[in-house]
Amino acid sequence: MSERRLTASGRVRADRAAQFMPFAALRGYYELVRAEERVIEPRHELTDEEARSLSETLAGLARGQVVHAVYYDRDAYVELTGCVARIDLIYRTLTIVETTIALDDLRELEVVA
Repeated sequence: MSERRLTASGRVRADRAAQFMPFAALRGYYELVRAEERVIEPRHELTDEEARSLSETLAGLARGQVVHAVYYDRDAYVELTGCVARIDLIYRTLTIVETTIALDDLRELEVVA
């Protein structure tokens, strides 16, 4: 038989703990604020030298390597550092951890380790 522990106020301990759970009064507010903080910038067209360097880095890339990537995401450039999970040359995508990036959106790619 399991014993239910009561607090001094007579409430079951698990019920009392539930009252301290975080409460989001403004659901979605923080995501909206983060989206508004984002600075919109135009897409940068790669020069021939930048495209060649990016192509060489992609050719030598293997799963498990840690990379630092700068890529265009919707309306701004984003930086991401992580482990390469997948390289798909058919669909032209690169997956770093759980983020899938179109190869056409890459601006910079550097192998860290």
